[in-house]
Amino acid sequence: MKKLTQIILAITLAVSFGSSAHADITVKGSDTLVILAQKWAETYMGKNRNVKIQVTGGGTGTGFAALQNRTTDLCNASRKIKSAEIAKCIEAFGKRPTEYKVALDGLSIYVAEENPVKALTVDQLGRIFSGKIKNWKEVGGNDAPITVYSRENSSGTYEFFKEYVLKGKDFVASAQTMPGTAAVLQAVAKDRNGIGYGGAAYGAGAKHLAIKKDENSPAVEPTEDNVIKGTYPIWRYLYVYVNPALDKGDVAAYLNWIRSDAGQQVVKDVGYFPLPENLREK
Repeated sequence: MKKLTQIILAITLAVSFGSSAHADITVKGSDTLVILAQKWAETYMGKNRNVKIQVTGGGTGTGFAALQNRTTDLCNASRKIKSAEIAKCIEAFGKRPTEYKVALDGLSIYVAEENPVKALTVDQLGRIFSGKIKNWKEVGGNDAPITVYSRENSSGTYEFFKEYVLKGKDFVASAQTMPGTAAVLQAVAKDRNGIGYGGAAYGAGAKHLAIKKDENSPAVEPTEDNVIKGTYPIWRYLYVYVNPALDKGDVAAYLNWIRSDAGQQVVKDVGYFPLPENLREK
């Protein structure tokens, strides 16, 4: 886990190393991926001084809109593209965007350090975030109301969590919507009765809960080994999408590097989990 020193709302990284000839690669989308995309860009530009890479967050939905509008080369996404988004891409540039898996993530559930609860089932999570469970004592905690922190609805993490944990149900109306995972984490760290969710790389300042698939299953930590084996119940791939017409030259070289051993080491350094060897397409 890497300590974050500020809330990331929308970060633009554009570093030039003084070369007059450079290629521009624009990256936009998932706030979950933005700290990783930043580090990829920094590392790659340090070794390829003629390349300039701009990284912006804003959410997965924002990234797909930019891809459709041709205002970004790469779209970072913390969920798979939807059929309606594919249709809009085909309408915009005549082809389905190319999908690349770039990392694994164990979606972590955060509570304050002093919260005595250590584990929850996926069903309990769904009932907490949909408002069916309202007090910590219902899940073995203190007699205190639960404060739910969530992401905005343009977030791929929000949509993934709603689909896989809430089973499509709505979040509780009292949920406090935060502009990014770092903001969720900061709020939970300061609220002894709070609970939130986010990518595995955002961990400093709060504790994560072990999660059970059901009452009869073991409580599993969101570690690299458990995520790769699929034993942690709330895991996902992180993606980059690109217009196939742009998937050549500097863009293709960058995508190949991201999925190389060097690029995947950056994944690990940031706090996400590298792809298994068989998924590192060349």
